[in-house]
Amino acid sequence: MSNIDNPFSGGYGSESAATTLTFGSNEASAPAGDIIKDTTTAAFSGDVIAESKKQPVLVDFWAPWCGPCKQLTPILEKAVQAAGGRVKLVKMNIDDHPAIAGQLGIQSIPAVIAFSDGKPVDGFMGALPESKVKEFIDKISSPNGGRDEAIKDALAAAAQMVEAADFEQAGQIYSAVLAEVPDHLAALAGLANCLIELGDIPTAQATLDMVPPAGKEDAGVRAAQAKIALALQVAELGDPTALEARLEANPADHQARYDLAMILNAKDQRDEAADHLLAIMKADRNWNEDGARKQLLQFFDAWGAGDPASMSARRKLSSLLFS
Repeated sequence: MSNIDNPFSGGYGSESAATTLTFGSNEASAPAGDIIKDTTTAAFSGDVIAESKKQPVLVDFWAPWCGPCKQLTPILEKAVQAAGGRVKLVKMNIDDHPAIAGQLGIQSIPAVIAFSDGKPVDGFMGALPESKVKEFIDKISSPNGGRDEAIKDALAAAAQMVEAADFEQAGQIYSAVLAEVPDHLAALAGLANCLIELGDIPTAQATLDMVPPAGKEDAGVRAAQAKIALALQVAELGDPTALEARLEANPADHQARYDLAMILNAKDQRDEAADHLLAIMKADRNWNEDGARKQLLQFFDAWGAGDPASMSARRKLSSLLFS
């Protein structure tokens, strides 16, 4: 896969702040008098980067002319004080110290960025109400640093990219999840699927080989494994035009129909692929030791139970078997 920037790192200039998959510790509470402070460009490394290796540090980027900043700052201070040292608050006036905000890509204020283990891990833009600020602090100061929530968000983003056929970017996100949780089943299956779509079958199989024994029956893992099996079978098949010609000459050429079904499935023509296998079953249920039905069931595994093609073909299969 190409080296693509992880969308969960850096870049806080958008309406919603990005989230990384790197999280810090929650080891120590700060003394009450040191929980809230102002910082400068020169002091940022010590006040934020170093301190965030002890507990999360919120950085409030503000300016004297910013009305929403004046609304948010007292809310932040109150929530941080109520957190009892689980987090620190560092305030940075971007008029006097613009460099850090520029490096982080901050384009509007107020902007609050949470640092943990020396890295930006989460954030938000705008003047949130007190309840939302408290939720944010609770999330980033939880024992796992908000990792579960970040992974959930990452998987959702990856799914959207898969839907948009952006398999390289989706694969990058799944890889980031696996860097945190190496045996995460959804991420392993998701990455394998992306690799399959990109034509890298060997790496996809190597990814699935990392699935622990207890996860082998996971629906997503099984679907990815079935796709690999189908891809390997299709690679050995012939020219679809020649197969169609054989069928036109002899509709009872079940092997040609079976091979064509495999190729149609590889082209994502699922309904047509299923119909060819059903036609074989209707003509000769015992052909190739019930091979058409067995292959159709493998299609169902690869497509997923909720796929429209699976549901349609299951109805047709039921009618054929029990009518």
